[in-house]
Parts: sequence; structure tokens; C-alpha cells
Amino acid sequence: MMNLDLLNEQQRKAAETLDGPVLILAGAGSGKTRALTFRVANLIDHGVAPWRILAITFTNKAAREMKERIHALVGERADEVWISTFHAMCAKILRRDIEKLGYTRSFTIYDDDDQGSVLNDIVKQLNIDDKAMTVRELRAKIGDAKNRLLAPDEWFAQSPRDFRSQQIHDVYHIYETRLKSANALDFDDLLVRALELFADHPPVLDSYRQRFTHVLVDEYQDTNFAQYSLVKLLTQKSRNLCVVGDDDQSIYGWRGADIRNILDFEKDFPDATVIKLEQNYRSTANILDAANQVIAHNEGRKDKALWTQEEPGELIKLFCAGDEREEAAWICDRMQQLKLAGDAYGSMAVLYRTNAQSRVLEEMLMRAGIPYRIYGGLRFYDRREVKDIIAYLRCIVNPSDDVSLRRIINQPKRAIGESTIQELVRYAGEKEMPLYSALIDLPNTLSARPRKCVREFGDLMNELVMQHEEMRLSDFVAHVIERTGLRAQYEKDLAEEARSRVENMDEFMGAVAEYEQAADEPTLENYLENVALITDLDAAETSAQYVTLMTVHSAKGLEFPTVFISGLEEGIFPSARCMQEESRLEEERRLCYVAITRAMRHLYMSYASQRMIYNQLSYNASSRFIGEIPKRLVDDEWISKRERSFPGAMDAYGHPATKRLPKQEVKGPMSFGVPKIVPSGAGIGNRSAALGIQGVQKGFTPSAAASIASGALSSLFAVGDRVMHRKFGEGNVMEIRGNGGDSRIVISFAAYGIKEFVLSIAPIVKVNE
Repeated sequence: MMNLDLLNEQQRKAAETLDGPVLILAGAGSGKTRALTFRVANLIDHGVAPWRILAITFTNKAAREMKERIHALVGERADEVWISTFHAMCAKILRRDIEKLGYTRSFTIYDDDDQGSVLNDIVKQLNIDDKAMTVRELRAKIGDAKNRLLAPDEWFAQSPRDFRSQQIHDVYHIYETRLKSANALDFDDLLVRALELFADHPPVLDSYRQRFTHVLVDEYQDTNFAQYSLVKLLTQKSRNLCVVGDDDQSIYGWRGADIRNILDFEKDFPDATVIKLEQNYRSTANILDAANQVIAHNEGRKDKALWTQEEPGELIKLFCAGDEREEAAWICDRMQQLKLAGDAYGSMAVLYRTNAQSRVLEEMLMRAGIPYRIYGGLRFYDRREVKDIIAYLRCIVNPSDDVSLRRIINQPKRAIGESTIQELVRYAGEKEMPLYSALIDLPNTLSARPRKCVREFGDLMNELVMQHEEMRLSDFVAHVIERTGLRAQYEKDLAEEARSRVENMDEFMGAVAEYEQAADEPTLENYLENVALITDLDAAETSAQYVTLMTVHSAKGLEFPTVFISGLEEGIFPSARCMQEESRLEEERRLCYVAITRAMRHLYMSYASQRMIYNQLSYNASSRFIGEIPKRLVDDEWISKRERSFPGAMDAYGHPATKRLPKQEVKGPMSFGVPKIVPSGAGIGNRSAALGIQGVQKGFTPSAAASIASGALSSLFAVGDRVMHRKFGEGNVMEIRGNGGDSRIVISFAAYGIKEFVLSIAPIVKVNE
């Protein structure tokens, strides 16, 4: 029996407001999933048939979790609620009625690799310079056009009338033709074709409007225009729409999400009920206070503030490092201290703005012996051997799928070379037929040996097509893997990589067997659809053994007892690309808010006064987001320590430590704006005082330091000198070699052995005897 007394006041209001448009503003960690599941259960308890309820999530994992929670409240009735992602919902709708649009029901869903393959062919066909216009750019342009529901000609009409736009238009047009002839859709097409189906065939739309009397949409702040349009169409008559989201966590504008969808909900539905979930069940009061203070600087947002009944908790730990290596070393040291205090490495995560920042962190973690994993690494379904199996299965279901066929036609090797494949492609194009048909109706231009190999492959595929409906799904997949020789090619190889690939094939068959047991209709077509709709977020896993490294974008929806946010510098976080446009800067601030609210108990924030970026030395101001956190919430113990040892450092709020250096000496690199860049090894910036360089004059800047570095540095040290390194302690100088900015110093440390450093950026000082 459902007990609404388990909810707080606002959650209960969300569960009990059953009819009409409802906007639930759910702050981070506020129990929105709990409120949503109770709402669905309450609808069922009030007589709404479960099959009339549609709940849309953004990941399959979220859909599964919601169904499990509803099941716990209302039992088997939960099985009839349609809980799905946007893409899975549209795929299901299209499987039933896509023939009205000229496709067959066995259409293939193309992933990024498939799209890339098609676009590569088109770029070659049109003789486009693939360096001037990359496949990645084309995919993004086409995806953006589809998210805005613009066909090729409509997109071109809104674009600058230049040669580049004309090329993109031509690629887009041919791409659409290729997909149609292959009976294939890309991910964006799932929504576009569903909307096309509804627009062109009103009875189909009416049938879904009548079926779904109540629609719920989670993560509404992440919806794009196509998703927004779909929701409005489905709910136009019933108006029983409940959307849940947090405008402060809208961080996917770069991939089409439109924050206006949630900000303007009350314009779309003036009679909407607005409910705010502001009580947080995740973080300490100090962490929430910091997050509230940062996000309050955004103007384009709904007014709300997170609060908790928990204790204030620890202050936020803030560290200013000399460079990215010192920052990474400090993070490792904090982790080891936490581990000694009883915390598991799996409770810790390091967040950064870009993937490129992970390299130094990884190196330091390995040196410290701290186990880690990169979240969002190569997915299981993206591994070569798994994609090969899927390509075979897709061709068996949809022989018109040229992209999949080209992947497997010579996999495993069967003496069908590239020239033979190109001749088959040419012949198929000339005859206006799928590539698969060319395997049967062979061109006369093929010589005897390739002709024999192609015919044998065609016979194999025909055999498998005939067999696929005669066998149980799991048995058939095992048969395909054996019959095609995919397993045999790796079993012959004794290398570790080959064994791993065989293990992945076994894991794939296990996944098929699990699906077969759980699915209502375990057909090959449905299984391939299920695989195509799996996302990185669905593959999230945690381990008590490993520290997690990830970008802030990847961290959304996750939580960790301890969070380190690194690289909090102007030009990095916020990104330099976003600092000149207010709307993009506000999205960067929302990203910072997301990062802060991942932390449950411990939050560490760090930045470096200089950092190597693309092999150049960047002098950075601390992020403005640090300055937006009140000092009362921050423990800057490590900042003050650094100021005492390294007087060129910045204080906790990005201001230079001016006890020994006049303010104008550092004003250039320390002001807000794009980081100041100097060539690698050219400057020593704020380390001048630490290295003991005398005669720093008014107007001293990193560019002035470059001239010092060219000769003065090497004269400061000699073989045999005793030096102090911040991490490795005292050591003896064994060798100095090279000239200017490339000078290197070799030091022997009693506890760490021999180390080599670039002299211009080495964090060392001479020890007076």
C-alpha cells in the first residue's frame, strides 16, 4: 500500500496534483525520482489505467529504475505503464507505422560510426577536402538541423549563402537519400520521422493522444526542439502534462538542448501548477550554500535555493597549485589521507572541464599507486568484435543496410579486397539496387577468384537470413558467431588481446540470453533496437576499488561522498570559448553548479597559477566561480601555506599575493579574461621570487620572464648544489644541460632517486649551506 506520508510537503504536492499542466522544479538531490514514481502510482490508485500513462526519461537506466520503483508501489500494474526514452518510444511507434512513410518495419538504426561511414563516402563522392570540412562537423551540422526539424533545403534557406553552406546542404541532401535507400534511420531521425508520421497521418497521432491521457517528462531542461514539439503534440488535447527538471542543471546546449523549454513552460501553459523541490538529501549545508551562491549569479533562471536538515559539514578545501602537476600531486595526497581515515577509493571522484586534463592526473595517480578508472571509456558495444557481430545481425534483419554489409563483407578475411568491394558498390549504384543484391546478381567485370569469394559470402548471408526466424534468438546468435568464422579467427591467436575478444563475444551471447529471458517478444529485430538505444549513461558502474575520473558533463546525475574539482581557472572553467557570450557563460556556471552538487560530504577545489595547454605555458587567473563562493565557506589553509613558501602565488580568490610584489607587476596574467599564453618553457611568471631571481622591476610580466629564462636560470644552479623540491624534498644537482628555455636539470633525491626537470618550470629553490 502506498504511503504518501513518506514524502515531504512539496514531494507530496507533486504526487497529488494529478491533472492539468504541472512544472516540477527539482533541485539537485531533492528526491525527484521518488516524487515521480509516487505520482505515477497515485494516478493508478485514482483509477487511471496504467497503459494510459506515458513516462519519458533520458536513459534506459533511468527508465528501468522508475519501473522498478513503481512496481514496488503498485505491483504488476506497473508493467503496463509505458516508460521509455524519447528515442525508444519513437522507435516503437515507427516499428508499427513507418511503412506509411515508405520504409519497411525492419529499418536499421545507424549509430555514429555508421553515420561517419556514409558521410565519408559522400565527402569523397563530392571531392570535398576532408581537412577543411570534417565528418565530425558535418554530423554535428546535420544533427542540429534535424533537432530543429529542418530538411536540407529549409536548412540552406536559413544559412549564409556561401560555398561552405552549399557543400553542407549537398552532403545533407545526399545523406538523406542514402539513408532512405538503405532503409535506415539515424538517432535524430527517430524523432523527426515520428513527427513526420504524426503530421502526415493525423489518425496515427489521434490514436496516441487517445491512448496517453497522462504524460510525464523527466529532465525537461535537456529537451531539444524536436522533443519539445513531440511532447506538445501528444498532450495538446488532454493537457495532462507533468514535466520535471532543473533549469540550473541545463548543461547540454552544445548538443541542442534548449533551456527555454523549461523557462517558458508557464508561457506555453499559463494555468500550470509550479512545484519546487528544494530540500536536498545528498549534500551538507556548506556544499549547498556554495552551490546556491554560485548559481545565483545567473540571470536566466527560476528562483529557488537548495536547503538541507543536515549539519553544516566541513568547509570546502581550496588549493592554488604552481602548475598542473603540483595540483595533481595535492589531489593524490588528499586521497591517500582520506583512505587512511577509512574512506574507499570508490567513494572519490575527480571532475574536470575537458578530457585533455586527465593525462597529468592519470600519471600522478599511477605514481601514487592509486587505482582509477576513466568514466565513459570505450563502451562494450563499441568494441570491434561486438560491432562485427551486430553488423552481421543487422544485415540479416535488413539486407538493404549497405553500411553494415560493407563492414562485414571481408570480416573475417575472405579474399574480398577493396577493389572488388568498390566494383560491387559501383555496380549496385548503376543498377539502383542495394549492395546485398549485387552479391547475388554479380557484375560481369569481376574476375573468377573474387567472383567465387563474393558468391560464397552471398550464399552464407542468404542461408543466415533464411534461418533467423527458425531458431531461438540466443541459439541463432551463437550460430552466427560460429558459422561466419568470427570466433575462429581469434581462437587461433594466442595473444591476450585475441583472448579478450573471444571473452567479449561470450559476454555478448550472455547479454542476448538475458534479454531473451526478460523480453516479452525476444525477436532479433527487437534486440537490435534495444542495443542501438543503449547509451553511455546506461553503462554507469561504481567500484569500491577505483577512483573515478570524469568530465563534469559525464558526472551529471551521479553523486560521490568526496569530489575534487580541478582546473578551476579562467579560460578552462569557464572555457575560453564561452567567456564572450553571456548565455554560454551562464551555461558554464550551471556546469560548475552541477560539479559542486555531486559532492555529498567532502568537496575539494583546485586551480593552478600556470598550466601547460597544447604544449604552451598558460598563466591563469583563478575561475570567477571561486570568487562567487563566500570566504566563510572555504578552508584556504593550503593557500596560506603556499603564500608563505611561494610569494608569487594567488590567494584563495584569484588575487595575486602582493606582500612582496607590487600589484602592477602581475596585473596582466591575473586579470579575468582569456588566459595569457607564452611558449612552452619560456616564462617563469610568479615563480620568480621562489627561484630567488633578483631585480624584478615594475612592469614585470611573463613575457619579460622569457628573456630571464634564456640564460639567467642556468646560472642560478651548479652541479653539486643542494636544492629543495616541493614534492621530493632535498636533493643534489647532478647535471645541467641545454640552453635557454629548454635547459634541463637532473637531481638526485635520497627517497625518490634521480629525476629530470625542465629548469624554467621546475619547482625548486637552492638550499643555503
